[in-house]
Amino acid sequence: MTFFHFINCVAVSYVPYVLIYRTSGLQEYSVFWKCVQAGAAYLFTQLCKMLVLATFFPVYDSSSSFDFVGELMKCTIDIADLVGLHLVMTKLVAKGQMKFLVAGLGWAGAELLVTRFIPLWVGARGVEFDWKYMQMSFESNINLIHNVIVATLVWLYSRYYLHKALLPLVVGFLFLSVYRPIVIQILIQCFSLGSWSLLLSKALFTLSIGLITLEIYLTQSTESNSYH
Repeated sequence: MTFFHFINCVAVSYVPYVLIYRTSGLQEYSVFWKCVQAGAAYLFTQLCKMLVLATFFPVYDSSSSFDFVGELMKCTIDIADLVGLHLVMTKLVAKGQMKFLVAGLGWAGAELLVTRFIPLWVGARGVEFDWKYMQMSFESNINLIHNVIVATLVWLYSRYYLHKALLPLVVGFLFLSVYRPIVIQILIQCFSLGSWSLLLSKALFTLSIGLITLEIYLTQSTESNSYH
């Protein structure tokens, strides 16, 4: 029974990645290797972040449950993710408007493999059923959308035809993406959110930013085509 629970969790976690790759048109362009390269860039970026954190940011011993200063410094290092995504889209995926989808999908896939597979393999196959592993699988889908959104925002920020009026909005969303863990921790501290409530909050937060980002992308793509 627990093995089937593990299979369900893996299916919920990984199938959306396969569906997006097959239904978005990426399969027709044979960009699987580009996605793998984006995943490798994710691993290299995380290694660099770990080295910087270990070297320049010591661990603070705080009696409080939420160390704001420590979390702020950790999140600031996540700016490296934005730089990494930009380099992936400019150096590895050099052409096509769907480059942000290739970068976001590869980035999210590597994150899923590194942060989810071992916990699911060890925990979901345990003796007792636990909903937290299904929640972990649902959260991986939210992270997939989040990473694609961040890649889209990075791509929009680099466009020369982006309206100046929209630039603060794009930068603000990038800022929120970097400091998202702090926002989540504040929600937990202020509203005492449970696991399912927190998952729903993450989903609504991601969906709200995603819909606005999609509208900006469609508007800018239409104007870019008319410009050319």
